[in-house]
Amino acid sequence: MGWIILAIVILLVLMIISMYNNLVRLRQKVKNAWSQIDVQLQRRFDLIPNLVDTVKGYMKHEEGTLTKIAELRTSWANATSVSEKAELDNQLSGTLKTIMAVSESYPELKANQNFSELQEELQNTENKISFSRQFYNDSVTIYNTKLEVVPSNIIASMFHFEPAELFKAESEEARKNVKVDFDN
Repeated sequence: MGWIILAIVILLVLMIISMYNNLVRLRQKVKNAWSQIDVQLQRRFDLIPNLVDTVKGYMKHEEGTLTKIAELRTSWANATSVSEKAELDNQLSGTLKTIMAVSESYPELKANQNFSELQEELQNTENKISFSRQFYNDSVTIYNTKLEVVPSNIIASMFHFEPAELFKAESEEARKNVKVDFDN
């Protein structure tokens, strides 16, 4: 009888260890997925000064837009949470729409080789951001689900695992794609 109790205790301990390790792996996957978004958003912020320099001569009347980009870049460096960075991303997307709309009014800007290359880089970055957001949200959903289902929810509460925050657009305007295609 003692061996059966010992076997059950060992089995329970192994199950707890397994569930704990699985939760840790999922949490690390979420952190990695967020890091991928962070890298792509930083890449976008790094491309923008070049884009701004290219369009600056055409945007004398849009000085507020250029100032807004500088402010967003500073805020980005200081942001720490997913929601803060998501909000800054949404604001930047709106500001980029303004810059891209300027090119429609200036055919010589659209024909500028540097602007075309930057536009293509920005489009590639937008695609990577979109994929990274999806991967992050998928990872968060799997992790958060694991925190709520039995029996892993018991282990999660015992070891104080916290749910992760989804990356989401905060407004209808932010849900719109940034238009970076000028071939029409």
